[in-house]
Amino acid sequence: MDSNREGFEGAGRERERLTPAVDWRRNLVALWFAEFTAIFGFSFAFPFLSIFISQDLGVHPGRDLDLWTAAAGSVSGLAMAVASPIWGVLGDRLGRKPMLIRSMLGGAITVGLIFFVQTPIQLVVLRFLQGATSGTVAAATALVAVETPRNRVGWALGVVTSAVALGSAVGPVVGGIAGAFFGLRLVFLGGGILLLISMIPVLLVVRESPLKARDASRPGTLAMIRQRPGALRSLAVLIGAQSLITVVNTATQQLIVLRLIEMLGRAASSLTGIAFGAAGLTNSVSAIGYTAVTRRIGYVRMLTLASVLLAVTIGTLVVAPNAVWVVLAVGVAGLLYGAFVPATASMIGLETPIEAQSTVFGFNASGVAFGFFLGPLIGGGIAATSDVRVALAVTAALALGLAFLVLLGTREPRIERP
Repeated sequence: MDSNREGFEGAGRERERLTPAVDWRRNLVALWFAEFTAIFGFSFAFPFLSIFISQDLGVHPGRDLDLWTAAAGSVSGLAMAVASPIWGVLGDRLGRKPMLIRSMLGGAITVGLIFFVQTPIQLVVLRFLQGATSGTVAAATALVAVETPRNRVGWALGVVTSAVALGSAVGPVVGGIAGAFFGLRLVFLGGGILLLISMIPVLLVVRESPLKARDASRPGTLAMIRQRPGALRSLAVLIGAQSLITVVNTATQQLIVLRLIEMLGRAASSLTGIAFGAAGLTNSVSAIGYTAVTRRIGYVRMLTLASVLLAVTIGTLVVAPNAVWVVLAVGVAGLLYGAFVPATASMIGLETPIEAQSTVFGFNASGVAFGFFLGPLIGGGIAATSDVRVALAVTAALALGLAFLVLLGTREPRIERP
C-alpha cells in the first residue's frame, strides 16, 4: 500500500515537473488589454442610459424617466451582488479563466442585445441579466491573484485596476461622440462587440495553472480561512471596506454632477466629462504607483491615510468656490480611490488561501456591487430631501469612517518572498 502511494506521489511530482510554469507577466499584459477593452465596452454605452430611455424608448422627462433610469441603473448591481459568490465558488472548482471568459461573453450578449430593445421593461430585464452573467473585474482579479508571485500581487492588481480606470475614463468620451454621430442603439451594439473582442487575448494568451484535484478530506473554504488565525475577521473587514469605498465613490460621482449643475447649469455636461476624465487618469496612475507607498509605510497606514485624505477632499467640495476647484478635487479623489481599491484587493489576495481565491473575490464582488447599488441611493436620497452640500458632507463622514474601519479592523499582510 505504501509503495503504491509513493508511486502515485512520484507520478504527481513528475506531472508537476513536466507542466510548464505559467508566465504571469505574459498573463498580466494580456489581461490588461482584455480588461481595458471590456470596461471600455461597458462604459462606452452605459453612461447614456437615461438619454437612451428618453430619446429611443420614448419616456418623457420627469418622474417616469427618473424611475426607469434608477431601475435600469441599480438592477444590475443587485443581480451581481447575488450572482458573484456563486461564480466565485465555480471559479475555484472549474478554473478562473473559464469564469473570465463567461463574464465577457455574458456581458457581450446582454449589452449587444440592448440594440433591439423597444420598451423600458425589456431594458431592465437585460440589465438584470447583464449583472447576473458578467463581472469581468472580479474574475480577472482572482486569476491575477492566483497566478502572480505573492510578493508581486499588489503591483499586479494595481496594473489591472489601471486598465479598469483607463477604460472607464476613455469609454464615455468615445461613446458620447459615437452616439452623436450614429445613435445610441449602435453604441450599445458596439459595446457588445468590444466585449467580444476583449475575449481574444484571454483565449489566445492567458494561461492558468492546473487546478489541484479536489480531495474529499480537504477542508472547505471557511475552514481553510480559519486555519489562518485572524484571517476571517480581516477578510470580512476588507470586503466591507471595498463595499464602503464603492458607496463613497458612487455617491460622490452623482453629487459632483449635481454640484456642477448648481454652478454652471446647462454648461455642466462638458466640464463633467473633463472632471471624470481627469479622475480616470489619476486613478490609473495611482493604481500602479501605490506600491511605492506601501513599501515605505505598509498597507494599513496607506489605506488609512488615503481614506482620511479622501474625506478631506470630498469635504472641500461642500465649500468649493468655483467649478475649477471641483475638477481639481475630482482629480485628487481619483488618485486616492485608485490607490485604495487595488491595495485592499491585494490584501484580500494575500490573506486568502490559493484554493479559495475565486470564492473570496466573488464575495468581494458581491459587496462592491451592493455598494454600486447603495451609493447613488444614499447620495441622491440625502440631496433630494436636504441639499447637495449636506449629502457631500455625509459622504465625507463615510470616508472618515472608512479610515477607522481599516485602522482598527485590518492587519498588515504577510508577504512571502521567493
